Amino acid sequence: MTIIAELRDDHDELTAIRRDIHAHPELAFAEHRTADLVAAKLAEFGVEVHRGLAGTGVIGTIRCGNSPAAIGLRADMDALPIQEINDFAHRSKEDGKMHACGHDGHTTMLLGAAKYLAKTRDFHGTVHLIFQPAEEGGGGGRVMVEEGLFDKFPCDAVFALHNKPGIPIGQIAAKSGSLLAASDRWDIRIKGHGTHAAHPHLGLDPFVVGAEIVLALQTIVSRTVDPLDSAVVSVGFMRGGSAYNAIPDGLHIGGTARSFRPQVQDAIERRIGDIARGAALAHGAEAEVSYRRSYPPTINHAAETEFAAAVAAEICGPHNVLRNVAPSMGGEDFSFMLNKRPGAMLWLGNGPGEGDCFLHNARYDFNDAAIPIGASFLARLAERFLEKAAR
Repeated sequence: MTIIAELRDDHDELTAIRRDIHAHPELAFAEHRTADLVAAKLAEFGVEVHRGLAGTGVIGTIRCGNSPAAIGLRADMDALPIQEINDFAHRSKEDGKMHACGHDGHTTMLLGAAKYLAKTRDFHGTVHLIFQPAEEGGGGGRVMVEEGLFDKFPCDAVFALHNKPGIPIGQIAAKSGSLLAASDRWDIRIKGHGTHAAHPHLGLDPFVVGAEIVLALQTIVSRTVDPLDSAVVSVGFMRGGSAYNAIPDGLHIGGTARSFRPQVQDAIERRIGDIARGAALAHGAEAEVSYRRSYPPTINHAAETEFAAAVAAEICGPHNVLRNVAPSMGGEDFSFMLNKRPGAMLWLGNGPGEGDCFLHNARYDFNDAAIPIGASFLARLAERFLEKAAR
């Protein structure tokens, strides 16, 4: 493994930054402290700082020479509305908020790369360091693009690195094509008629309708979607009623759908509506259905993926670059950036991922051993990309 010496030397400093961010998590579009920290560190490193894009977004720009070539490196900053149950010293100090996806690590690795690139400037062109808010459902990537990210900060390509529990430390996964699924949200609101639970015949029970809908939704993937396509339809919550002995007037069911192709999205959206309205009609109830296409699929561009994989091999060694990984049904709003510019997202090994180490878990913590690896990859990626562009 070839870790950049300066970043190996900065490991303790970067670990302290990462743990400070972890202890002070902030939710989508409210990353004020984190953005202040990022901006202050970039300025300390001698990086040109721009603020205000998507509210709390921060862009750091490093230029060297007169080449028009430019690369974008993106990290996300927001946390999740999860109550952390770890007991280490850097656990969250904010009730109900937690860095359970490793964005604290992503931000820190990009800061590490920024420090190195600003000091050495061993490239010709421009590096734009994109610190994005609101990845966790807020669509901060979409907002940045809509507010002119690539008009104000032109990039020939854009790259991101996301930690991946289950991949050993020291390995990086690179996959061309579909990496992460489209992430959609849906809501079903059933209108029944409330009554005393002892006299159900005098009302119209929305829970009975809801139960049939939940079971029938499971047939969408098994009987509507082509078996060769990947798709998920999951119920996230059912909300209704407040008493043991009362049937309520209504029930709200919500969940997510994941897929890779627009045709599959269309089929899922149509069938959710058919099932909900059909079940409600059968019982004399009503159902209102809404379906929101939140994040498009994250599709890596072939040439940029191959280039990034070669840089990963330079850092980790060719045998530690995984090329046959399966795509994930998780979603990512880096997809909005990839829809506008060529590029790729790669996965960085975060360790075994056994027990409670997986993402979006109340016991998750980013593995600090990965910091110099990821920071070295991002820094070298910028150098090699601009070196290649200058030829």
